[in-house]
Amino acid sequence: MDKIVLIEDDPGIRTVIRLALKGAGFTSICETGNGSDGLALVQREKPALVLLDLMLPGMDGLAVCSAIRRTPSVSGTPIVMLTARTAEEDVVRGLELGADDYITKPFSNAILVARVKAALRRTAPPTGPVRTLGLLVLDETTRTASVDGVMLSLTRSEFDLLDILSAHPGRVYTRQQIIARIQREEKDVTDRTVDTLMVGLRRKLGEWAGHVETIRGIGYRITP
Repeated sequence: MDKIVLIEDDPGIRTVIRLALKGAGFTSICETGNGSDGLALVQREKPALVLLDLMLPGMDGLAVCSAIRRTPSVSGTPIVMLTARTAEEDVVRGLELGADDYITKPFSNAILVARVKAALRRTAPPTGPVRTLGLLVLDETTRTASVDGVMLSLTRSEFDLLDILSAHPGRVYTRQQIIARIQREEKDVTDRTVDTLMVGLRRKLGEWAGHVETIRGIGYRITP
């Protein structure tokens, strides 16, 4: 079973998380309540996933996240943030530093396990240029997409937006991350541009657009 490193300073919350993960079949769990120790643990154990609290003594979670992303041996490890903070800027900052997802405390065990499994699925090796998500089929080679066999007439930017979100179902992308991916020399892309593109994309996706979730004040994701 995949190894998970849990970095959380509250012993009670660590116990709850450990029991929830073990109940879901994750038996290899390493844990610590300190940011610096957590970073060292990640670098030594090279886990499949990191559960990282933002508010840690000493080295806080944002610093740990940034350090993991700068360490070549573990830079691709999925990171799910655990946060009691409700300020949007804290969540946005964590995502922009490289976190894959976040869970706001308090959370249910079911949500925790589902998010962990979704993050682990996103690290699976790609199977090829054709991506299938239920009725959605996206072909990166031909840059075409269809829903239930019906081809979608997408602009270049709309395809790029769908490609970004569908590559990692469940992952939250901030507007700034999306802008960085679709920015072109001849066109300035702003938050407003991204929102306008999303309106057009959802209209063309029809009923399948229900899988595209707006994370208020942060960005978007496609639900698995």
